[in-house]
Amino acid sequence: MELTLLFAIVGSSLFFIGAERFFPYQSSQSLFRSGFWTDLIGYGLLQSYAMGLLIAWLGEHLKTQVGVSLFLAHYPISLSGQVLFFLLLHDLNTYLIHRMQHSFHFLWKTHEAHHSTPEVDWLSGIRSSAVEILIYESAKFIPMILLGADREVFLIRAWIDSTWGMFIHSNLNVRLGWLGYLLNGPELHRWHHAKYEPKAYHKNFSTKFSIWDFLFSTAFKPQGQKAHEYGVEDPHYPRDFISQQLLSFGVDFRSKTFSFLR
Repeated sequence: MELTLLFAIVGSSLFFIGAERFFPYQSSQSLFRSGFWTDLIGYGLLQSYAMGLLIAWLGEHLKTQVGVSLFLAHYPISLSGQVLFFLLLHDLNTYLIHRMQHSFHFLWKTHEAHHSTPEVDWLSGIRSSAVEILIYESAKFIPMILLGADREVFLIRAWIDSTWGMFIHSNLNVRLGWLGYLLNGPELHRWHHAKYEPKAYHKNFSTKFSIWDFLFSTAFKPQGQKAHEYGVEDPHYPRDFISQQLLSFGVDFRSKTFSFLR
């Protein structure tokens, strides 16, 4: 089933590559945009493989230490019910963590790399520091492990998370209409990455369900407008994978400082 998951993720990637060529949000954006290879090789292959091994090991260690909860054994829920429950639970957790990352400097350092891409597309969503991945994946997998989710739920979640991440960051000119008040898409999330757009700052934190933004008054959905510039305001933010990772720990080789808590 892991092989099926791999083919499903690759298939999703190919779909968005093709769709962006036919229905672009910004027609001037190319496939091999700035930072493409950093994201594909550094974050997509090397980091994903390493973090996958680490998270799998942590998950197995957690199981042996605390055992699997009997909750889902005593109160069995269907596979689709489990997927929906854990999607909603993790999405709310993600919204809250994401919002805190934009509110506290030491958490922003773990998230800054994600905003550093000057162009946003299907692949750019994968640019997240190892620290950030560990935070989000812990929020996702620990409840699933402790409550005894079926093995298939982990694999289905992995595909949904990967594909939805590609979707909300994609260079697609998609309008969800009334569904946009429930489900998140590029129409909202590309504004979250917008630079020099004060009205969009600290807005649109949701990942899959935009309802959190509308519920907590952090939604920004201007009619008939598009975001144009993306990235962080620091013009000297490093472009290489290693320096971006070090900055997530507050280590800045440019100024030879350690500033995680400043």
